[in-house]
Amino acid sequence: MGDVAEVYHACYRRLVVQLLAFTTDLNEAQDVVQEAFARAVARPRGFAGIDNPEAWLRTVALNVARRRWRRRRVLDLILLRERPLQDHPGLDTRADLTTDLKKALDAIPRSYREVIVLHYYADLSVDEISAALNIPAGTVKSRLSRGRAALAVLLGGHEMARA
Repeated sequence: MGDVAEVYHACYRRLVVQLLAFTTDLNEAQDVVQEAFARAVARPRGFAGIDNPEAWLRTVALNVARRRWRRRRVLDLILLRERPLQDHPGLDTRADLTTDLKKALDAIPRSYREVIVLHYYADLSVDEISAALNIPAGTVKSRLSRGRAALAVLLGGHEMARA
């Protein structure tokens, strides 16, 4: 358990920031990262046999978020089929780059958001993303390109840096 505590102190904040960019919801990001750590604690040998605990935790947290999205999508189809979503008139609509980026990330397809977040927020290479998501490197490159193009359209007035 000691090694889990050490990894928690070293990686928790970084993982939450990465998952925040992925989920666009702080509470959801914290929850899925905590779930990943709970699964690590539940493992009989903690992180024994895992070469990169942070990468393992990120993959578990991403999978938890994906599973929740799938369940939520089914629930939304069942419960909200007849009721359209309404805007909240009391929300502050001041646009800054952070808010615009969060909205833009939320607006692009999840498959694009996953690779964008892992590449730019988690600073993973194409090969590392490929391994984390269990998809070919070519698919990662394609999704990065399409995701950047989609963000460029949504963020029209902002200058985007390419990496």
